[in-house]
Amino acid sequence: MLVVLVILSLVLITVSVREGETGPLHGVRSVVSVATTPVRTLGAIISSPFTGIGSAMDDATATPETLSELKAENERLTAELTELREAEQTAIRLEALLGLKNSYKLESTSARIVSNSTDSWVSSVTIDKGSSSGLAVGMPVSDSAGIIGQIIECGLSSSVVRLMSDEHSSISAMLQSSRAQGMVVGSADGSLSLNLVRTDQSVEPGDMVVTSGIGGVFPKGLPLAKVAHVDKPTGGLYYEIRLTPLSALNTYEEVIVITSLTEEQQATADDVSEADRQDAAASAPTNAPTVANNEQASTAESELSSDEAEPAENAEDTDEYTQDAEAEEEN
Repeated sequence: MLVVLVILSLVLITVSVREGETGPLHGVRSVVSVATTPVRTLGAIISSPFTGIGSAMDDATATPETLSELKAENERLTAELTELREAEQTAIRLEALLGLKNSYKLESTSARIVSNSTDSWVSSVTIDKGSSSGLAVGMPVSDSAGIIGQIIECGLSSSVVRLMSDEHSSISAMLQSSRAQGMVVGSADGSLSLNLVRTDQSVEPGDMVVTSGIGGVFPKGLPLAKVAHVDKPTGGLYYEIRLTPLSALNTYEEVIVITSLTEEQQATADDVSEADRQDAAASAPTNAPTVANNEQASTAESELSSDEAEPAENAEDTDEYTQDAEAEEEN
């Protein structure tokens, strides 16, 4: 019987392979599978309690050594999982930094933030690179989202970076859409604002603010922040613009320090001329009264000169009269 069943199985397997998915054997197998599904489901339900009881019995009869080994194995696997997740997050951040560096063709050195400022009045961080790595005071610092600050102190193996949220920070910037020039400044409460943007310029919430490159310190076009709120004061020359940073200021870990600028990363003469033109246009209403006052002052000075000249002319007339009188007396 065993030999007959084995031969029958081999024949059925051969026929099933050769007939394809639409053959009669496949159809019979599908019908049998559907017909036996309730039986298999019922069997799984009936056997489930016994399986649980068996597992509980195994746990109850396990030795303390076995339980300790299992606990240690679980802790080891949990630690490895945490380490792998952290490594994955680090790789994502480093890849983003590399993408920023390649996109803007930055000459830079990578660094890691080792501590934050302990002074509540100062917004700064310390990085693990210094002058021995070619860094110097004034160099810009960026994370994967854009500029975060500038080196203000540089030691041999570490440097202090003033974040752009610090109240003493100011960065030449412009609106990416309208190219309007301004200054990104920090504040004591850590908020960011864009100053010196004239009210005749176009500004909308959500506009990207980038570095202008004017001054030759920060590369032109690097992201700084986004416009969060715009207020146009009545009769004011400049907008009041609040900004939202592109990344949380307390989550920086890996950064790049921009060590030098290429010619393409610096502001052009046209950029500088446009900035001067905007400044001149902004100061024109203020200078107009001054010019008028200067003209009035010039007129007043001219009138005063005329008034001062009259006594001199009268003095000459008096001298001539005196001379005539003396000549008549002599005669």
